[in-house]
Amino acid sequence: MYRHVIAPASFFTQVSNEIIRHPRLSSDAVRLLTWQLSLPPGADQPLSKTAERAGIKRAGFMCAKRELTAEGFLHEWRLQNAAGRWSTTQLISSVPLSEEDAALVRNGCPAGGIPTAGGPRTRSVGRSQKNTEENTPNPPAPPSPPDRQADLDAAARPEEKPPLKATAAPQTPAPLLPAPLVEQGAFALAAISHSERQLRLSGQDITALAPIAGQWFHRGADITDLRDALTSGLPPAVHSPAGLTYNRLTRKMPDPPARPQPRADGDQMAASSSRLAGTRECQGTHVQTQLFRPVADEILCRQCRRETAEAEGEPEQASGAVAAALRGAAAVRASLHSLARATA
Repeated sequence: MYRHVIAPASFFTQVSNEIIRHPRLSSDAVRLLTWQLSLPPGADQPLSKTAERAGIKRAGFMCAKRELTAEGFLHEWRLQNAAGRWSTTQLISSVPLSEEDAALVRNGCPAGGIPTAGGPRTRSVGRSQKNTEENTPNPPAPPSPPDRQADLDAAARPEEKPPLKATAAPQTPAPLLPAPLVEQGAFALAAISHSERQLRLSGQDITALAPIAGQWFHRGADITDLRDALTSGLPPAVHSPAGLTYNRLTRKMPDPPARPQPRADGDQMAASSSRLAGTRECQGTHVQTQLFRPVADEILCRQCRRETAEAEGEPEQASGAVAAALRGAAAVRASLHSLARATA
């Protein structure tokens, strides 16, 4: 096969052979990626618009998007502003980036602090070209600032702890919690991290902090208490969301609920005797012993006294009262009928 190649003098983009010959990227994914990399600096064109201009259909665009995300060339974040509106932020890269490195690029971290080739991995195919720096529009990145300044900044923030990897475990062993409480703590932290922009936590951070959040629910707190403790009075800039979350979870943890003290047998007997004070056993016929509190010198309870009164003749009086009530009801109905005829 013959090849005739003329290097362009201007209006070109340097693309590595790793992208062009990538074994897991389809032609639509490579075209979408190279098109985005060829845009001028400052251009804000979403991937959907690029796919429309490149003639990529919706199904091919969704498949290409999944491939670029899986290989680390594309990262997306869903953000919510103060007014409650959601927006999507996209990051396209010429090299595969991990989630941590992509977050640093999004937050404006200097390029010198990020590995230029992503995580350690073997090359797919091809070889690197020589960098002549003759037709490269971007100058070399400046060296990263010394770590001494970062240490001074961390010392100036007393509320935030060092990174979670160094201080994830509490100083005292935490009690074992049931799995549902740990899962509830993980869901609560994920919800708070999703709604509060300054407390964005990674999946590893949520897994490490979930048992501590579960202790809040074990001690009777709810998600509102947890949210107020984590989000109230946040500083303008949170440099370590995981460290600040751990600090507040442990420092503001509610006290455990007080356990009721068991009473002695003597106290129980005294309490039961005080409840039975002034009662008398009914002398009537009962299947079980019936206690009642007499007003004078009664020996029968109220039920037995009622049954005795009905047996001695009060039913006649009751029937007379019922007959009088019926007569009164009839008189009321007759007066209502006469009033209706008069108005008609």
